[in-house]
Amino acid sequence: MMNASKYKRQYFMPPENCMEWTKKEYIDRPPIWCSVDLRDGNQALVIPMSLEQKIEFFKLLVKIGFKEIEVGFPAASETEYQFLRALIEQDLIPEDVTIQVLTQAREHIIRKTFEAVKGAPRAIVHVYNSTSLSQREQVFKKSKEEILQIAVDGAALLKKLADETEGNFLFEYSPESFTGTEPEYALEVCNAVLYVWKPTADKKA
Repeated sequence: MMNASKYKRQYFMPPENCMEWTKKEYIDRPPIWCSVDLRDGNQALVIPMSLEQKIEFFKLLVKIGFKEIEVGFPAASETEYQFLRALIEQDLIPEDVTIQVLTQAREHIIRKTFEAVKGAPRAIVHVYNSTSLSQREQVFKKSKEEILQIAVDGAALLKKLADETEGNFLFEYSPESFTGTEPEYALEVCNAVLYVWKPTADKKA
């Protein structure tokens, strides 16, 4: 057995003792936390939650204090769709809570998503499409320009449907498989989407 006592404690100052960073701006209040348990978390379960379990879980997340809650991918399944409709029709969404829904940048899925979210006073619509090199070349067999156009078309349809639907809608875009996407290209796609949305202080994206 090794004799651990032979190792003496050595105290030393860290190599960087400049504390100028403390003078920089910092947040003085907590950020808004968004729970994704009902969508991403549920997707990871062997046996997904039922409609009743989802409603109970939503109430728990509200009780915990979450102000933004991703409630699902309403176009993915009937349960996801009916869950969102139940939250809206049963008036289960508090005034200070914003729900979030996920959709691919595909026309029929986006339209189904807006059907599901109809009647919600406020919602974040999170749209995405694949941008990674491997997916462009192997899955979609499309060029950078074609993939960018998918994102732009999806963003434009989101904006159009939001303008036609009663309620306050915020937009979010994600380049799927970002870690496999060239950083410069990911930035180009995101900027193209923002150009379509033209976010403001009231209409955030």
